[in-house]
Formats: sequence, structure tokens, C-alpha cells
Amino acid sequence: QVQLVESGGGLVQAGGSLRLSCAASGRTLSSYNMGWFRQAPGKERKFVAAISWSYSTYYADSVKGRFTISRDNAKNTLYLQMNSLKPEDTAIYYCAPTIATMPRSDFESWGQGTQITVSS
Repeated sequence: QVQLVESGGGLVQAGGSLRLSCAASGRTLSSYNMGWFRQAPGKERKFVAAISWSYSTYYADSVKGRFTISRDNAKNTLYLQMNSLKPEDTAIYYCAPTIATMPRSDFESWGQGTQITVSS
């Protein structure tokens, strides 16, 4: 089972930028499709972005054009560059192996996530 540790969150003003990282151990990420998800207070966890093993990318409509997902297989790390942040982006962000826009059903080892707070 892969272990994932998210980092890079923080407090930022609207319009600002942050770069999240997801470091993996236990398994190499190169053969996995990977994604980012977020959970706002009192809401369900939702899909944000995904990148396939062949580097195809997919985004939720709400972040398209503002967020960029990438991966560095040599570092076994997934990234999410977030620009033009909005207060509605406030959430805890998690990474996970994905199938399409869903977490893999056999993935259970969610990390602690990283908190993003965007002030208006």
C-alpha cells in the first residue's frame, strides 16, 4: 500500500498562489493515475484534478484554467500549482491514486491532507 503525505498548504489572500506537494513512499507512483481531492467544512470530498501515468490531465470545471497538476516520477511526488485562488477553494486537500475522477476503491491510506485557507 502506498503512503502519501501532502504539504504546501497555508493561508493566502484571494488571487494568490500556492503549490501543493504529495510525497509517496511504499510504492512507486509512476504506474498510477493520481489525483487531488478537496473537502470543505461540512461537505463531501470532491475531485479537483488528476494526471494519468501517461501525463494526461483532467480538471474539475471549478479549477480549470487556474490549477495545474503535475508529477515528478523521479521524486515520486505529485504537485498541484494553484493560481488565482478564491475563497471557495478553502478546503483540506488530499492526494490519492485514481481511476478517472474517483479515488481507487482499493485505496484506504488517506493522508492527513493539507489545509488551504483563502481570505477575501
